[in-house]
Amino acid sequence: MIAIDCGLCILRPWRRMDLTSLLRHADSRNVWLGVRDQFPHPYTREAGRLWIDAASGEHPPTALAIEIAAEAVGSVGVVPGRDVNRHTGEVGYWLGEAHWNRGVATAALRQFLPWAAETFGLRRFFAETFATNVASARVLEKCGFVREGVLRQHALKDGKYVDEIVYGYLVGG
Repeated sequence: MIAIDCGLCILRPWRRMDLTSLLRHADSRNVWLGVRDQFPHPYTREAGRLWIDAASGEHPPTALAIEIAAEAVGSVGVVPGRDVNRHTGEVGYWLGEAHWNRGVATAALRQFLPWAAETFGLRRFFAETFATNVASARVLEKCGFVREGVLRQHALKDGKYVDEIVYGYLVGG
């Protein structure tokens, strides 16, 4: 059983009994504004069931629950690359608003990176964050990611074109 102690939280696989806490923390417009549209809003019970079924069915899991006080309050995950990019992975994360600005996302990502690198044989990670999501950019920077560029008006979020900032991280420096 995977259980990664991050100090402020624990990372562990998603479980079916996480549905209630998932809905409580994921069903937030403010959370949705910081993530891709594949993350639904409103976050319905059916969407939650589908997510947990998919996430809990992976071995090894590509997404782990962020747990605080025995409750799933967010998630961190990786999409491993393919073909010539098979050594890379795109990371993403979200956290329920009740836990923002406490260092939880940073603690979770810091511990997730070495686990994902070893589990999936990755040498490089990247992330894209909306230029409007300053907090997410800070999480990446605190975890050692380097700003590599700006994709101008690359995303259409909430009816507006927004720039995305691309960050990269090399395992071992």
